[in-house]
Amino acid sequence: MKVLAVADSDSYLKWAACLLGDLPAGCVTELVVVRTPIAPSPEQIAAAVEGRPAPPVLSARSVRRLAERIRPDVILVACTGPVVDVLVAEVLGDLSPRPVFASGLPGISVPATEKAWLFRSGCDLFVVHSEREVAEFSRIAARLGGGGAVGLARLPFLRPELTARGGDRVVFATQAKVPREREQRERILTSLAELAARRPDLDVVVKLRALEDERQTHNERFHYQRLWREMGEPGRLRFAAGSMHDQLRQAAGFVTVSSTAALEAVAMGVPSLVLSDFGVSAEMINLVFEGSDLLGTLDELAQGDFRAASAAWCAANYFHPAERDDWAALLGGLVAEGPRTPAVSLLDGPEHAAARRRARLRVEVPPRMLRAGYRAKRRMRRYLRSLT
Repeated sequence: MKVLAVADSDSYLKWAACLLGDLPAGCVTELVVVRTPIAPSPEQIAAAVEGRPAPPVLSARSVRRLAERIRPDVILVACTGPVVDVLVAEVLGDLSPRPVFASGLPGISVPATEKAWLFRSGCDLFVVHSEREVAEFSRIAARLGGGGAVGLARLPFLRPELTARGGDRVVFATQAKVPREREQRERILTSLAELAARRPDLDVVVKLRALEDERQTHNERFHYQRLWREMGEPGRLRFAAGSMHDQLRQAAGFVTVSSTAALEAVAMGVPSLVLSDFGVSAEMINLVFEGSDLLGTLDELAQGDFRAASAAWCAANYFHPAERDDWAALLGGLVAEGPRTPAVSLLDGPEHAAARRRARLRVEVPPRMLRAGYRAKRRMRRYLRSLT
């Protein structure tokens, strides 16, 4: 089976690289990054593929030409929703013979959302990572229609053979989207600094998803390193990018508001804390941690109160037995089936045409030109408003 994977951002690239590594022996794989405004930097690419050859960054047309040349049986579209939709519907959809299109989500997807399904409803296989997610997305699929099968894969970076060596490091994993408010983020930094002051034996590290000048899957309005600088650096904290796994191998504790890295920490046996001060909800992307025994407060963080996850919660969320995974078997069955009726995208109607055109611009226009166009558009709008 020949598989081409296309990623558009740092988190999806890491997910795709790991997922390809979990395919059965004998599969031939190729990994590329499609050029978009959120394409990862060379440093992010190196961290995502962890020692493997760096994939090239290609325009959408170059991805199309590559697919025509290698004629993959499967294209894994490891991208943000609008990019998945436009690649499958327009850029790659008329390849002949038509490959199996697979997509999915690179981390925690509870609660399941209709939006995630709609953007990927043109794919033949939708990969998620817990039995709870399979059940929730299957209910959405039954209600809305479209799409193909929903497959289960253990999150590929949760490798049971990897454990923390133990060390003196406390790792805070940032999340670009939450918490949203500047004051909330400053409170987190203050609590981390308080922990560092109380425990001078600890190396307290803010693990960044991206440096200030790098792009990531989601825009981050209040970057932690910039905030710390603007706060006058009132304490002893260290900021680091790169591999989360490398940080966790030296960790004595882990903390986050909402990050898939919490699952890595649990898998590696690192005592952890998921902050609940700003709410536990779908909006905070931490609802899944209810019942995990990991929820705690900023005061507990300042005290260094980390804990282990509930075994029952682990079994229901992301730590199911490997034999329950069925995504690779479903993928192989779709390939063996040969010509098939393509999955039906729910975004094919004229009411979605404008959004699809905007998404196509993101994959076809060089990011620098696209940003210049956006700036010109904003200036024109401001000028027109000034005339009224």
